[in-house]
Amino acid sequence: MADSTFTNFTTLKVERHGPVGWLINNRPEQLNAMTNAMRDEFAVAWLELEADPEVRVIVHTGEGRAFQTGVDVSEIASDGIGMERYRDSLENFDLHFTAWHQGVTKPVITAVNGLCAGGAFHWVADADIVIASSDAQFFDPHVSVGQVVAVEAIGLLRKMPFEAVMRMALTGRYERMSAQRAYELGMISEVVDPPERLREVAQELAEKIARNSPAAMAASKKALWRALELGLTDACRAGSVDLVSMWGHPDQEEGPRAFAEKREANWATPGE
Repeated sequence: MADSTFTNFTTLKVERHGPVGWLINNRPEQLNAMTNAMRDEFAVAWLELEADPEVRVIVHTGEGRAFQTGVDVSEIASDGIGMERYRDSLENFDLHFTAWHQGVTKPVITAVNGLCAGGAFHWVADADIVIASSDAQFFDPHVSVGQVVAVEAIGLLRKMPFEAVMRMALTGRYERMSAQRAYELGMISEVVDPPERLREVAQELAEKIARNSPAAMAASKKALWRALELGLTDACRAGSVDLVSMWGHPDQEEGPRAFAEKREANWATPGE
């Protein structure tokens, strides 16, 4: 169900189903390719979902037969500005269209439906968990349209083997990876079959996650993402601080108590 507390976007849909917030790419006739307007709306949508106290987990997916197909090539080919509109944000690495860019602390699931191409890998690389429908196809056409494969693929190198990422980068539009192969390579953690069940499965997974302590999950997410930036010893040292940060938190007392009393935990609302 759409919720009136969210902005009425033109290229995205934002909904809440129980404790799960949904961010849905909504340009199905254009295969959800990202225009400049869509890029700006992403920045706002992520922060609205992060700020909503009713949302415990966020699922990101697309309408129609594609999850997302990168930047709208028709726009950059016809508006007289082209890729130049993105120059400052990229040279300064001042990006705001993924959950990672926006510092979202809540768990984020990317649910890939159908085509996932080029810039779409930003949301695959930057999600906490990625699942895909069995008919999903992955490919990176950047070099096929004279563009460089860089930021999103660099993120993917943290999840999967170097050669698999390089192969996608160099084959461009001329080779597609199946959902099953993406699963085998560690790009995604689940293949959903039949494809029509993707949103149902994503909702079920999100509801499982939502049963856990929001504060503990936020601290865990912080520790694990930081570990990608640091060496082993430094990451473990910093993670120890995150671990201790929960000591004395109401959830640390509520969790064992709920377990002993055989009931669902009543977690503290984030910010309390």
